[in-house]
Amino acid sequence: MSLRITTLAERPHLRDALWNMPSSWPEFMFHDPMASLFYEVVEEYAEFVLVADDGHEPGRLVAKAMSVPFTWTRDELPDGGWDTVMLRAWHTRLTGGEPGTVSALEITVRPDRLGTGLSPVMLAALRDNAARLGFGELLAPVRPSAKHLEPRTPMEEYAARTRPDGLPADPWLRVHVRAGGTIVKVAPRSMTVPGTLAEWREWTGLSFDVSGPVEVPGALAPVHCDVEQDHAVYVEPNVWVRHRLTAPA
Repeated sequence: MSLRITTLAERPHLRDALWNMPSSWPEFMFHDPMASLFYEVVEEYAEFVLVADDGHEPGRLVAKAMSVPFTWTRDELPDGGWDTVMLRAWHTRLTGGEPGTVSALEITVRPDRLGTGLSPVMLAALRDNAARLGFGELLAPVRPSAKHLEPRTPMEEYAARTRPDGLPADPWLRVHVRAGGTIVKVAPRSMTVPGTLAEWREWTGLSFDVSGPVEVPGALAPVHCDVEQDHAVYVEPNVWVRHRLTAPA
């Protein structure tokens, strides 16, 4: 297998394949109000988007990795995480600002290729691409891959867990740290997904007929359900990781 990773700017004919590539993301993740902005921002920053295919199925993506440049002048990284990055990237583009950093938005491997080692390869490629474009760091509001198994555990407690070798207990955080990333802080409201109870029933197949926290498969924290007000809100915490980069020789 010969893996070929390029930017979307280099192979714009793969735009449809990018958006149509199957994934294992839970349905509710696509209903963050920032999602529509996400599609537009990614289209504007094609040089920050990586697409990967192989010789076995040329033109059919096996993985993708998305990032965007944005302006952030504060010392503290935003509690808003993914949502804030989307807004800041769009604002930077509209105002013609000079982006000072770049953030990963998504690294996705096609479901039938999960477990084949593509995730760390795509992360390394995303780091290399950001360095090639002149950035000194890559930020990432990381979605820990096993946190959904413990939705009621506070993210601060979960993210702090380590193995005997000192690496993070969570597999995806561990990949980032092995790649040279440093865990900075928790982003307590990285993504917010509101919806009516009918919408949440459609997205999850659950009843949503009792007020209170609802554990939803794939969610990193319980969804807050209010039957009287006919809405439910999911606030997802992520973990900020900073990757210091070295400019290519």
